[in-house]
Amino acid sequence: MKALVYDAVETLVYRSVPDPVVAVGQSLIRIGASGICGSDMHAFLGHDERRSAPLILGHEAAGTIIGGPKNGERVTINPLVSCGSCRACKSGRDNLCPDRMIISMPPREGAFAEMVVMRDENLVSVPSDVPLRKAALAEPLACGWHAVRLGSEILSMPLEQAECHVIGGGAIGVGAALALCAFGATKITVSEPNAVRRARLDQIDGFDAVAPGDVKHADLVIDGVGYAATREEATAITRPGGVIMHIGLGGGEGGLDIRRMTLQEIAFVGTYTYTAQDFRDTAAAIFDGRLGALDWTEQRPLNNGHQAFADIRAGKVAAPKIILEPNP
Repeated sequence: MKALVYDAVETLVYRSVPDPVVAVGQSLIRIGASGICGSDMHAFLGHDERRSAPLILGHEAAGTIIGGPKNGERVTINPLVSCGSCRACKSGRDNLCPDRMIISMPPREGAFAEMVVMRDENLVSVPSDVPLRKAALAEPLACGWHAVRLGSEILSMPLEQAECHVIGGGAIGVGAALALCAFGATKITVSEPNAVRRARLDQIDGFDAVAPGDVKHADLVIDGVGYAATREEATAITRPGGVIMHIGLGGGEGGLDIRRMTLQEIAFVGTYTYTAQDFRDTAAAIFDGRLGALDWTEQRPLNNGHQAFADIRAGKVAAPKIILEPNP
């Protein structure tokens, strides 16, 4: 098969690789759409020691099962594989499984390819009227869904009454904002420094796109970026008794005003990916329209993936998400 392979820092090569091998309890999926995640960009830039070259990146995918009893079934892929037997898994927090693995991280190859293998329990059927490019958004949107679900449980007021602010206008931030809408929030802003992207965000219903610094106060803040500067902004604008949900993995050092958080009883919660139930719930919300039209992605051919990464890095991409689609 053909795949877009991360061969070295800032080097992605579209080339032939061996077909994946299917084991018992797994299905072979022909990829129809696969989104570029921020973690893929971190690997591309050489900032993720967990993803060493050569490696097929990509974990936000949907496609069609090839062979077996479910041949031809359209599915979206939960890329997070957990053990199913540890304390975290048994309590429904499988995203915290100590043995968790994800495709696009060794030893599991990712979905920037014509085909990928995934165990059957990680596949969610996609209705015939839902395009695979929308179904592929289940993974990034589930991250925001998970954060909003946890944040709404901690916040000491109904979301309908809360002022909610999301930092970062990529797919994680947009997904969090759309999840806030689905959970009942009505006052939602999303900050984005790139003016080109901010103009694109203005066209999405459900929230207001603003420049960094425009929002002075919020009850619930979701940091979808995760750098020291965004954590500093989050702790500065969160009201007393408010909640900060931290999704972004941009950097691990600095930014938190611990004294203010302590004196003002501001909760700070790290949130990693999603549970299997969050993924299924997000997929259902995509299918029934609760997360909006989801028409804010840009599609590019898989064999032009290197240029897509370069354009994202250069700030030339207005869309919150680029979806790579295998070549006909």
